[in-house]
Amino acid sequence: MNELNHILRDALHAHPAGPLCVAYSGGPDSTALLHALAQLPQAQGLRALHIDHGLHTDSHAWAEHCRQLAGEWGVSCLVLRVDVDHARGYGLEAAARDARYRAFAASLQKGERLVLAHHRDDQAETVLLKLLRGAGPEGLGGMRATRRLGDGLLWRPLLDTPRDVLRRYVEQHALPCIDDPSNRDARLSRNFLRHEILPRLSQHWPQAVDSIIHSARLHRSASEALERQWRAAQSHLLDPSSGSLDAVGWLSLTPALRHPLLDDWLHSRGLTAPTTAQREQIERQCVARDGQLPCIRWPGAEVHVWKNRLWALPPQHGVDPQWQADWHGEPLALPDGGSLLLDPPTRLDSALTVRLRRGGERLRPAGDAHTRELRDLFQQSGMPPWRRVACPLLFVGDELIGVGDRWLTERGIALLAGAKPRWQAAW
Repeated sequence: MNELNHILRDALHAHPAGPLCVAYSGGPDSTALLHALAQLPQAQGLRALHIDHGLHTDSHAWAEHCRQLAGEWGVSCLVLRVDVDHARGYGLEAAARDARYRAFAASLQKGERLVLAHHRDDQAETVLLKLLRGAGPEGLGGMRATRRLGDGLLWRPLLDTPRDVLRRYVEQHALPCIDDPSNRDARLSRNFLRHEILPRLSQHWPQAVDSIIHSARLHRSASEALERQWRAAQSHLLDPSSGSLDAVGWLSLTPALRHPLLDDWLHSRGLTAPTTAQREQIERQCVARDGQLPCIRWPGAEVHVWKNRLWALPPQHGVDPQWQADWHGEPLALPDGGSLLLDPPTRLDSALTVRLRRGGERLRPAGDAHTRELRDLFQQSGMPPWRRVACPLLFVGDELIGVGDRWLTERGIALLAGAKPRWQAAW
């Protein structure tokens, strides 16, 4: 049995049994990984997943290559085409990675492990990249061997295995591999480190990679010790019902606790972490005066400071304030991506008009002795400002009879005949 087979067999023995899905790019590393796993009876429920980024004219042919080769080894291979959007502040590498991991997360089945071919040399490159970006202990700890991803787990069993082990496996078995020319493009940060910097470091310091990996392990240990502290703080700062974070309490933490807590809070919501400059901006805005509504945006996320708390959302799309629609009670798609329906499902005899807030609206909620301005009702109810602009308003002619699923007038209750509006916001 080959060295790589032994490494993978031992790794499988040390982890709970379960279905495996290999991230199969067709390059030498993932080719060696998939072929070696296909030889092991311990690799239960093995399948492959190939992401077609569409960034090269041959990407379709590469996808077909992976599908056919995996089939020859008795492994089914699912090909997913993704759109790489790097026009909103992403670099190409980051945008491709973001699209790839979103596809991975969406495709993993419950309890399935996504197996990646990241190895020891990849880990050294990652640590150097993190260092150059000013990362703390968590980033300098390098890639984790396991972490949650979608409904399953991401697993990197080869982080202690040198690249040469995989390349020798490919040569010994004469495995056909894809040669992606972008892997030689020195304009890309990782390629520059791989082809230009690490070889020079190793010429002067032959143990450079060993030292980087050793340093990463020390940082990972420090990061885990810090995590126990910020996890305890997070339990007090996080409001489970709203998902918001106590801004002042968060700001009072030391940076070593504050930074990873914020990143974890964002990642748990499927959002990207901020850069150092964006993080500093959030910290400055945590003490904003009453009446101010700071919002810090970056590609993939935005953080609002409101009522002394931090609120995290995906990037909000602008909505047309003039939007409106006729509604008989059927599920209605709203312009922000939310929806409105009646519970129980009811068809109204006469259509209502659904539109968004334009300013100056007033209504008298059922049971209330006074007609009130909608602005005041929003403020008293504690509805966040970013939800107010997308809140559906129900009209009969020019008369406002309902606001989302918050308030109905007496006439609104009568017209809905016992049904109640259910408003599902986009976020």
